[in-house]
Formats: sequence, structure tokens, C-alpha cells
Amino acid sequence: MTGDPVRWLWTAVAVGLWLLVVAAVAWSRARTRRAAAARTHALASGGDAVTVAFASQTGLAEELAWMTARSLSEAGTSARVTPLGEMNAAALRAATRLLIVASTTGEGDAPDGVSRFVRQTMDAPVDLSGLAYGLLALGDRTYADFCGFGRALDGWLQRSGAEPLFDRVEVDDGDAGAVRHWQHQLGLLTGATIHPDWTPPAYDRWTLVERRHLNPGSPGGEAWLLAFAPDGHTPAWVAGDIAEIGLPARADGTDPGSREYSVASLPDDGRAEFIVRRMIRPDGSPGLASGWLTHDLAVGDAVDMRIRPNRSFHGPAPGTPLILIGNGTGLAGLRAHWKARGGQPHGGVWLLFGERTRAHDAFLDEELQAAVMAGDLTRLDRAFSRDAGDGRYVQALIAEHGDTLRDWVDRGAAIHVCGSLEGMSKGVQTALADVLGAGRLTELTEAGRYRRDVY
Repeated sequence: MTGDPVRWLWTAVAVGLWLLVVAAVAWSRARTRRAAAARTHALASGGDAVTVAFASQTGLAEELAWMTARSLSEAGTSARVTPLGEMNAAALRAATRLLIVASTTGEGDAPDGVSRFVRQTMDAPVDLSGLAYGLLALGDRTYADFCGFGRALDGWLQRSGAEPLFDRVEVDDGDAGAVRHWQHQLGLLTGATIHPDWTPPAYDRWTLVERRHLNPGSPGGEAWLLAFAPDGHTPAWVAGDIAEIGLPARADGTDPGSREYSVASLPDDGRAEFIVRRMIRPDGSPGLASGWLTHDLAVGDAVDMRIRPNRSFHGPAPGTPLILIGNGTGLAGLRAHWKARGGQPHGGVWLLFGERTRAHDAFLDEELQAAVMAGDLTRLDRAFSRDAGDGRYVQALIAEHGDTLRDWVDRGAAIHVCGSLEGMSKGVQTALADVLGAGRLTELTEAGRYRRDVY
């Protein structure tokens, strides 16, 4: 204790500023919720409105749900949009007419945001005999259980007595033909023509301004930090959001589409940054997107890109302790979260990160050490699987520091995981369930305190 009135004055000022930050965040979040509610009801104009529900992991299903609702509204059919995770059996029965856009994450899993719905509502058939529904299932055929959650949801709805308005529409990795078939079904429902070029918002132009090799000499694939500056526009995004980068047309003129990357920076940085690993195919050729971005694209060249919201990976208020867990290029999706808390009071940020070797794969080491010194990172623990005397993966850190991790969670911490789906995310999930208990991990998921961005 000190009796120095000057120090007491500065302490009071600091506490006051912290309270102002907390109040501002709370007000901002409340305004966001009110705006979302206003958007939801803006499309609805009566009790006969079609309910459009979404189950989204990266934000694409939510975006398609809003496109669906707008198309219905423009065709004279009122619609309201709602997260599927906020519905229950009673809400489904009350909907009468329901259109669902449902993503599958990983090997057939439901998005994190519908964990409670799956556990409490889909655990057994219910009476939905008055419900008519249509389902757009999003998936990726490179995974064995293609559209696994969408198919499971469709089966449960039919076992519950709901009547499909048309056969389930399955979309493989954003296939435009399947999306047009969904539009066709909407046209049959409304009796109006749905615009044939129903596509996501247009790309903006960005210029590559920096490309830096992060792991020369690594036993793993090349990892690169890429930075793009906006050309003639002022983009806005928050930590956790995702960028879609359009790929150049192939030599035969076909459109290879786009690729998604976690944004590793914030608008205040003046540029969008990414960590991209150059993938090598079995025949030795580079991956289409990663090869172009890490080698062929020249600094100064422009690309087509847009940044879209990924609400399922947004962070909590600054006063909430935050545990960040990841490996490899997943550091990108975690980096923006600790940067977002830089220079302000916060509840603590703990990064647990895994890669191959300390000598070559300690990505952004100087930046991480500086963040610890500045207090932007409260704690940093790393594991290097190829180092003699280490040999650990990031999930091993969870077990080793289980008591500390439980203490953070007891204090209200949120957990964000970013990185590879195979191996890392499953190992981390198992380790968290061992340390916290499977039931508690489910509670954290349903409360939005356990969030993943895995690929």
C-alpha cells in the first residue's frame, strides 16, 4: 500500500479508463445485437413469413441464408433469418415453412454453433408433422463424410414427420451449379424468377506489398507471410474474419474459383496479412492457390479479394481471458486476436502453439516475444515436434498445464483453436475433454466460449 496521492490519482484514472473500455465494448455488442435483430425482422412482414435458418462454421452458410431471404423478399414472399442453433422443436413447429442452409465441418461434424441443437433437439425424433422444409447442405467431397451434418439433419427432420419441399440440394465446395439449382427451387416456391447470377458480393482489388519466407530450412513445407494493401477502398473487419482470394483463370479458360484464408491483421495495420503454406501435390507440383500466392504472384501485382465476417470465430470482450491454441499456419487466425487487445487493459491472453522445429519454425518469434514484453500476450507456450528433447505436439501442452488451464476457464476464459483439422484439432479436442471433462467442454461450446477455425 502507498499513501502517495499522485499514485492513487493515476490508479483511479487507470481504473476509470478500463471501465470506460468495458462499457464501450458492452454498448458496441448490444448495438450489434440490436442491428442484427433489426436486419432479421426487416425482411419479415407477417406471420406467414418463411423462416430461413443457418448452421454456419465460417460464415458462408449465413451469407447464403441472407441471399435466400432477400431473393424470397424480392419475389414477394416475406422471410426472416435466424441461426438454427437458437431454435428448438417448438420453434421448428411454429415456423411452418422452413429453409435451412447447413454447413458440415470436418469429417461430417455439425458447426459449433448448433452443438446445443444437436444435443438437445436432434437427440430423438419429435413431432414436426406440420413443418415443410427445404435444405441446402454445404460440404466438401475431399472429406469422406460429405455433407454429413446436412444429411443427418435431413434424416432427422423426415423421421420427425416434416415434409421436404424438394430433394436436398448438396453443394460441393461452393459449386455454382448446385447453388443455381437451389435458386431454381426458390423460384418454384415463389412463382417468380430468381436472378440467375446469384453470387457473393463482388471482389475488391488488393496489391501484394510484401511476401516473406517464415521458415527457411524447415523440414516441413514453406510458410510465407503475405501482405496486401487495399486499392482505392477502405475495408473493415475484425479479428476472426476470413478472406476469399479469387484465383486467376486456368490456361484452358476455366475458373478455379477462390480460396479462403484467416486474416492475421487488423484494419489499423493498413493491410490484410496471411500466413500461407506452399502445398505440394503427390506428383511434385505445387498447389494451385498456394503455389501462385507464394511464388508466382509478384510483389506489386493486384488480386481480387474480399473479407467477409466469420462470426463463429469472433473474440470475446477484452475483459474476458482468452486462450489461443493452434499449429502451423493456424497462427494467422490467432494473431489478430492478441493484436486486437494490444495497448489496452484486458483479461489475459495465453497462446499455446505447435510447429516442427524451434530453429526454423518459430514463426514470428520476435513479434511474439515483443508481445509478451508489452503485455499483449500474458503467456506463451510452444511445442516443437521434431526437436530432440521436445517431440511434443501442441495438445501435449494442454495436458502439461491442465491445472492452469482449468483455472483460466474457471475465471471465465474463452478458448479459440485454429489450424489443421487432421491431427491437431482432434488432438486438442481430446486433450481439452481430458482436462476439463467432456461435459464442460460441451457447455463451453454451447456458450460460445469454445470456438474453432480449422481446415
